[in-house]
Amino acid sequence: MSLYVLDTDHVSLYRYGHAAVAARVESTPVEQLATTIITIEEQISGWYTQVRKARDADKLARAYEGLFRVIQEASTIRVLPFTSEAIHRYLELRKLLPRQGKLDLSIAAIVLENAAILVTRNRADFDKVPGIVIEDWSVPSK
Repeated sequence: MSLYVLDTDHVSLYRYGHAAVAARVESTPVEQLATTIITIEEQISGWYTQVRKARDADKLARAYEGLFRVIQEASTIRVLPFTSEAIHRYLELRKLLPRQGKLDLSIAAIVLENAAILVTRNRADFDKVPGIVIEDWSVPSK
């Protein structure tokens, strides 16, 4: 049984109703789906920034709605932690790929530590990570 870890982009695509992503997520058994604490961090950070920048009631309401949805969604999907083993793997990846984004390498380390498949459109960055298996669910199945 494979474990599919949705990257931040795929979580967002699903949230906003991308047809191919939604179909694949909804047809995959829940025990085979996960995301990472890094993705949750990215989303919370983004909405928190919007809350702080909001200058009118509509923008503030939208920002808090987004933040609320992240919290709700985090309770409906398995969230993989950034364990000490994953942190050590991340540090090894940072030495190997010093120009890669820290958050991407953190997600990659968690995926590798869980022997999972990363679901992302970001092949340009993740293809450089040795041993990682990637799928892109945003492209309709044939």
